[in-house]
Amino acid sequence: MHRFFAERDQIRGSTVLITGQDVTHIRSVLRMKPGERILVVCQDEWEYTCRITEISADSIQAEIEDAQKPGKELPSRIYLFQCLPKGDKMDLIVQKAVELGAFQVIPVSSARSIVRYDKKKAAARVRRWNAISESAAKQAKRMIVPQVAEVISFGEITEYVRQEEIDVCLIPYELAENMEQTRRVLGAVKPGSRIAVLIGPEGGFEPGEADAAVQSGFQAITLGKRILRTETAGLAVLSVLMYLLEQ
Repeated sequence: MHRFFAERDQIRGSTVLITGQDVTHIRSVLRMKPGERILVVCQDEWEYTCRITEISADSIQAEIEDAQKPGKELPSRIYLFQCLPKGDKMDLIVQKAVELGAFQVIPVSSARSIVRYDKKKAAARVRRWNAISESAAKQAKRMIVPQVAEVISFGEITEYVRQEEIDVCLIPYELAENMEQTRRVLGAVKPGSRIAVLIGPEGGFEPGEADAAVQSGFQAITLGKRILRTETAGLAVLSVLMYLLEQ
């Protein structure tokens, strides 16, 4: 059954009103007709089985037949702070981070980030990444569409963490050692906590950046004796956290 996201105000009693790009997709791409069924998911994690009752040029109305809350989201919110990689690597990072359960992806411009966007290009990129997030969320049957935030500077991370009331801050760092300590740190993460994961760019963190992150509360962890690419490191951490937190 095809799956679509909706805001709470689109649920009106026993009906759902679908608007925007999904109308074109349902009507012109899927060529669905009244009487066919779809799944509609709200950001409050409720999922509705609906029967299409009316299709117009700019909206689709569907009758709610059943409602359920499957509980498919991780019990913790994971914020992936990803220093900007070159090329289209961020597309892959966003897609896979959403599949692995990330709550939000925050692109970061750091000292060694090769990529530099002006405001106009950055806004266009963020729109693209959010579209990728929505597509990945549908494919993974997520109950929310994780937001890709606007690009922030490295110096803005601490304030972002404070505002989001994040409990655990992790920074995989190539100079970190002691795998046993890393196991203890990750093993101590509890369901319900908010977790930040900070991943460096291709050139790695400048020593001053890593030191500043640790001084602000980030715990340096190792991902083993091998050096992982920036597009691999975050996904490795997310995979471990998903395994530890999944209920």
